[in-house]
Amino acid sequence: MKPTLAINLPDVLAEVLAVCERYEQALVGNDVAVLDELFWRSPHTLRYGATEDLYGYDAICAFRAARPAQGLARTVLKNVVTTYGRDFATCNLEFQRAGGSKTGRQSQTWMRTPEGWRVVCAHVSLLA
Repeated sequence: MKPTLAINLPDVLAEVLAVCERYEQALVGNDVAVLDELFWRSPHTLRYGATEDLYGYDAICAFRAARPAQGLARTVLKNVVTTYGRDFATCNLEFQRAGGSKTGRQSQTWMRTPEGWRVVCAHVSLLA
């Protein structure tokens, strides 16, 4: 008999919801230190953005350091967080930039590490 993977254990879900909210606040506030902290420090980490493909933690940090700090405000339209067991989770949200008409999508894969929850893979795109 195969063991069942526990989906959305309440304590794990609460942890991931909190770290996702921390990420969102850091993103719209351009808190680069927190954004860098929340990505896994690994060459295996990747982030596909609306206009860039970033491979590895160092490339992601360099992008954040060079990105303009204006126009980051957004409204989250929908957010779906799912945890898988105690150490793995996904966060998928739809957003709209302040004053914009396009809907954006953000997907993140989170993994529990010895340092805490970290994004190991992310993707941001805009709908036409």
